[in-house]
Amino acid sequence: MNTKSIAQFAGLALSASIAAGIAAAPVNAAPAMEKCYGVAKAGQNDCAAGPGTSCAGTSTRDYQGDAWKLVKTGSCESISTPKGKGSLSPIKR
Repeated sequence: MNTKSIAQFAGLALSASIAAGIAAAPVNAAPAMEKCYGVAKAGQNDCAAGPGTSCAGTSTRDYQGDAWKLVKTGSCESISTPKGKGSLSPIKR
């Protein structure tokens, strides 16, 4: 193999590895999410709405402390509601 052939082969290998990396990258990666208690409006929780309820959409009052909504990781405790801030664990409301 001569120097020109080696350079062409190296260039081809580099192009193929770049193309493979682009193809493997997620196009629409979803942001990381966390459960945030006390921020959902009545009937709009994602799950866990306390005793007597089954799951999503079953909270009975706005900002119910034992009902959670999925939010972007790191944003929960900065969400303000008329009843207080969001919480990473169930709260009494």
